[in-house]
Amino acid sequence: MSTEFILSPLSESVRVVLTDAPAWSAYAAELRGVLDMVIEKSGSDFLEVGELLVSQPLPDRYMSLRNGVEVSRSEAIDLIEGMVAGRGPYCRLSIPGKLCIESGWDGGVHLYATPVVSADLMAFRSRDVSLQWRNAVPEFVDVSRPVDAVADEKFWHAVLKASERTTLLCERWAHGAYGCRWFRVTQGNAMEVARLVRPRSLLCVVSEPDLQPKSEVMEEDFTAFAAPLLPGELAYQAYPGGADSLSDVIGQGFSFILADKALSNWCAVVPDPDGVMRGQWESPGES
Repeated sequence: MSTEFILSPLSESVRVVLTDAPAWSAYAAELRGVLDMVIEKSGSDFLEVGELLVSQPLPDRYMSLRNGVEVSRSEAIDLIEGMVAGRGPYCRLSIPGKLCIESGWDGGVHLYATPVVSADLMAFRSRDVSLQWRNAVPEFVDVSRPVDAVADEKFWHAVLKASERTTLLCERWAHGAYGCRWFRVTQGNAMEVARLVRPRSLLCVVSEPDLQPKSEVMEEDFTAFAAPLLPGELAYQAYPGGADSLSDVIGQGFSFILADKALSNWCAVVPDPDGVMRGQWESPGES
């Protein structure tokens, strides 16, 4: 894949206001047709999700999304249309070695295809879709401090031992404020939590955490929890960038606060079912 194609609206109003533009429907329909053709010619009806960003709660239809999951051609096209429309959720979709698709700015799509597909795309003409291309390869996210520990049997044995004390586990399955789940892990549920976490997720374990609400934590990234901290999945609210005041957080019904910097000490990545660790995550520790 050495050719990058940029598909974007020919209409300036579509580029500016997207779905509110009268010409949006025509652009979206044409774009979907091009994507359908490209995916079909790339030789697979399924695309892999990567670099998922979830900045707001997922709608029910997308609750199964995670990094590494495969979606059908029609599901992939729906996702791409949602991204270019500004709705999200945002991700990279790929047929490894054959096709890579990302959303761009102003309603555009960037895709990288094989030479055979590229030849067909270069002949494409449309009244609604602009097509440009250049020699380029996908720019994958550079992980300078990757988490290299794997959530294997040894890891879960250590978690089970730690759960004799108060232990919290964060499963980050996507980037963004809504891309994680939190668990209170105990001797009784540690193995069940191990079955629940998803392949390619980043796991961060905090044993005996300091959960006391403190004003000094308000200026940093933190997570707040409702009481009581019962075993199993926990209700929480992420506060990226902190909060204005402690009273605002407590007023929302949260009694416990954990600074995100506490997540840096014990991390691992969940392997795929074949035992291979394919998820890539930056260490949450400080540089």
